[in-house]
Amino acid sequence: MSVVQNVAIDCADAYGLALFWSRVTGRSMHPEDRPGDDETQVLLAEGPVLHFNQVPEAKKDKNRIHLCLRPETSREQEVERLLGLGAAFVADHREPDGTGWVVLADPEGNEFCVLRSASDRAAAGPEAHAPTA
Repeated sequence: MSVVQNVAIDCADAYGLALFWSRVTGRSMHPEDRPGDDETQVLLAEGPVLHFNQVPEAKKDKNRIHLCLRPETSREQEVERLLGLGAAFVADHREPDGTGWVVLADPEGNEFCVLRSASDRAAAGPEAHAPTA
């Protein structure tokens, strides 16, 4: 058995991308991280840390692994907040019944999903509770 230590994200600017994700999650960066560092971390409240590793090559294709966010506010409010932080809109998978998700990208093009919040799910009723959205 193994324990996941971190989720590693390759990037061009480790400090800048960690700063974006620190703002997204509301969690602090490692106290020793500084601009220009090749490796930085965002210390999440529970689970593995987000580890940003500076690499020379640019992102070329769709992510094979991505983060899914469950907001504390409504999905729509969180999408607007994240766009204001510098995320880019990628795709809309929201359905008329309120299920679904929105795909955004961080400033380096790494896709991530914004799911429905617990309050969104509760307001939709039991028949609209899809397992992942």
